Amino acid sequence: MVFFSLERTPPLSPDEAWRRLTRWPRHADVVPLTRVTVTTDGPTREGTAFTARTTVGPLRFDDRMEVVLWRPPADGEPGLCRLEKRGRVVLGWAEIEVGPGPGGRSRVRWREELGVRFLPGLFDPLLRRAAHAMFGRAVNQLLRRP
Repeated sequence: MVFFSLERTPPLSPDEAWRRLTRWPRHADVVPLTRVTVTTDGPTREGTAFTARTTVGPLRFDDRMEVVLWRPPADGEPGLCRLEKRGRVVLGWAEIEVGPGPGGRSRVRWREELGVRFLPGLFDPLLRRAAHAMFGRAVNQLLRRP
């Protein structure tokens, strides 16, 4: 398992940053070769489940996730969403925290512990760098797109 974190301060209100990051199907727009399907009825809440399916040629794997904590930003307090990864291949958790930031901006914190079953620990440094780059790019794009 590897841990990484990202922090961004977009020129958005906390509510808007939260909305852009937690509309799960939008993640497929910024993660190549991936489709996201929400498998529970909306709106998002604790218990919401979704699957990010990545397909590369004949290979495919599912990253199944469940929202285990759902607290949108309110009254100047940061929001926090915690996702638990429930798949057979992709393991771990992710937390998305969105609150007030400097100069009227939002402060976004994305923390994640990620593991890939059967991937030896020898590959942890590569996995950490790749995940940090991929999720950093995805978060940037999600925050830029209305």
